Amino acid sequence: MAKLYIVDEHTTVRKALAERLAKAHGLEVVGHSGEYSEVMREVEALKPEIVLLEVKRRDGMGLEMARQIADLPYGPRLIVLTSYPTTWEQKAATRAGAVHYLLKDIDSEELIRQISELVEA
Repeated sequence: MAKLYIVDEHTTVRKALAERLAKAHGLEVVGHSGEYSEVMREVEALKPEIVLLEVKRRDGMGLEMARQIADLPYGPRLIVLTSYPTTWEQKAATRAGAVHYLLKDIDSEELIRQISELVEA
């Protein structure tokens, strides 16, 4: 069972993602948050294999958070899930450690497939 952690400032989005992804075979949603300090504390404690992260944040710390998560010793894999893609952000997210840069309007089954491929790799 692969552990997944969700990061998004919007509570409704986090809860909807958690609900959808918790039903996926082989995935366990171990937590979700939108608060920077809470995210870092929980990700370090829970050690998820996958972190689903929206890098657009009011505090401007999304890409820094991605770097810090990617640099953790156990190496969780990062998927950036965003509403408004930009080429600059996609490149910056990849440099920060993201393995996928996906749009939030992605079909649930496709998102689960993308996550599952990372777990199996």
